[in-house]
Amino acid sequence: MPTHIPGRITRALLGAALAAGVVATAAPASAATPAAVPEAVPAAADVPATVRTLTPADAPAVYARAAYLVDATTGREHYGKRADARMPVASLTKMMTAYVVLKEAKPTDTVEVTAEDVRYAARGGAAVAGLKAGDRLTVEDVLHALLLPSGADAAHVLARTYGPGVDAFVAKMNATARELGMHDTRYVNADGMPTGGGGYSTARDQARLATAVLADPTLKTITSTRYHEVPETDAHGAYRWRNTNRLLGEPGVIGVKTGFTNAAGYTLAFAADRNGSRLVGVILGETSSARRFATAGALLDWAADRAGDR
Repeated sequence: MPTHIPGRITRALLGAALAAGVVATAAPASAATPAAVPEAVPAAADVPATVRTLTPADAPAVYARAAYLVDATTGREHYGKRADARMPVASLTKMMTAYVVLKEAKPTDTVEVTAEDVRYAARGGAAVAGLKAGDRLTVEDVLHALLLPSGADAAHVLARTYGPGVDAFVAKMNATARELGMHDTRYVNADGMPTGGGGYSTARDQARLATAVLADPTLKTITSTRYHEVPETDAHGAYRWRNTNRLLGEPGVIGVKTGFTNAAGYTLAFAADRNGSRLVGVILGETSSARRFATAGALLDWAADRAGDR
């Protein structure tokens, strides 16, 4: 199999991964057979469901359990490894939480953090944004708390407010998934933690969702933000959040979301605007945090290089 030479996005990431001993020296030439899926899976127009496995010989090595990369501008599918296999996606769930909230709320609306939100997030080892009970914040600020540090407290605030109640909000998440053509997805909570009976999705479905998220100007701005500061006011304390997405700052990268649980492994929804196209990809079930970013960067460079072959 030809060796792919990493481009400008991936050199530093691959170097870090190699230093940590997480990049293997050989890769399989093809992916495993996808898990069984329904014969007909309706697809959104911008992410067609026509290819179940697509691993070109010159593609970068992908060691994750599943991966998918599509040109959301043209619909061209560049890469697919078990793209339709149902599996947990961890905090990629929060992309849907944010998307559903902005179907109803304005970014300038305000919500109040309660003690229940803080207690919920403190259980089970979830990532938190450090929200304080009694603080009143704009929806836009809470969305930053949700998508940058991946705060389960922020997820609970939003789900409780816009369900109203978490159960009603999760029902809205699943209804929205159907509207987007995500027929291999089931949500059980608003944060992606392994509670509530076990939710699942697929790499293809999550790419479809990421494409929809990036079509919203507010969410695109948030997922592209590396740091967000909230100065103290009479309504709330001061906050400063850092995005967990290590690809940000590289050419054209605009998001989207990281995730991790023991069940899901390391997950990543990523995207970049390159050469007039928007490339959107998803990695699920990676065993190394560093390698998911290195793999995503390599896939973006590779897909941008072959765009001239349309």
